[in-house]
Amino acid sequence: MLVISETKPSLLKLSDNLSVRFQKTGSGPPLLLMHTIRTQLEYFRSLVPLLAGSYTVYAIDLPGHGHSSIDPSASFDEPYFRRAVIRFLEELDLTDVTLVGESIGGALALTVAASLPQRVKRVYAINPYDYETRYGDGLRRGNWLANFIIGSLQVPVLGAINASLENKMILGKIMGGGYHDPRKLPADLLAEFDKVARRPGYKRAARKVLAGWRSWSKARDYYRQISIPVTLIYGDSDWSRPDERERTRSLIPATQMLTLENTGHFSAVENPSELARVILAAE
Repeated sequence: MLVISETKPSLLKLSDNLSVRFQKTGSGPPLLLMHTIRTQLEYFRSLVPLLAGSYTVYAIDLPGHGHSSIDPSASFDEPYFRRAVIRFLEELDLTDVTLVGESIGGALALTVAASLPQRVKRVYAINPYDYETRYGDGLRRGNWLANFIIGSLQVPVLGAINASLENKMILGKIMGGGYHDPRKLPADLLAEFDKVARRPGYKRAARKVLAGWRSWSKARDYYRQISIPVTLIYGDSDWSRPDERERTRSLIPATQMLTLENTGHFSAVENPSELARVILAAE
């Protein structure tokens, strides 16, 4: 029987103002998982066991997400997250790392690979969030409620009020807009996201992430610098459009692009087995 070692989540201090929560599981070469906007390392709970027999899997809470620290002075844009991920890799002295990220995590996997080629071996960028043309663009494509709620968050005063009124039901409806089948959003996982959102400063940080929307489009400026193999993976029901996917593919020198059927923006929850199959096929 395969025994997969798993440590309890830990906090790694990266600076005086930032500590990130992470969990280490399995054995083998290092693989770093980076989650979507508004989630945390538990987002990968179904994917990690499928990879941990072949990799030492590091799953992290990005800054301001999950149980990582929330620096109220931080910008929470793409460069801020990228610097944090690079610092994480350097602090743990990880080399020959496979980066796997979804949504903003997918865009980060690409920009980190461009910025730190000496430590990164391969990238799997899943539904990379690099097509923003307005505030909260991706999330707002999910359904009418997501468009209304997310759009309102940019309005002074009203945005803070609406953010404070968010509850588990509203969060579920918004996130459900990113699934091919919204019924595949587990109730207990949604409850965890809702619980974490009640941390002091969390919702303000979440609004700052959305306010940095232009930075995720600017992330594409780094893609031509990537010198390692990249696999782009899209759900067939992802928020991105065919021309946006092709634009991303065309910018990355050594890339292949795959599509997962019956899968939306949150593929690590909706279709973890097929996602793991794609990643493990390259061993």
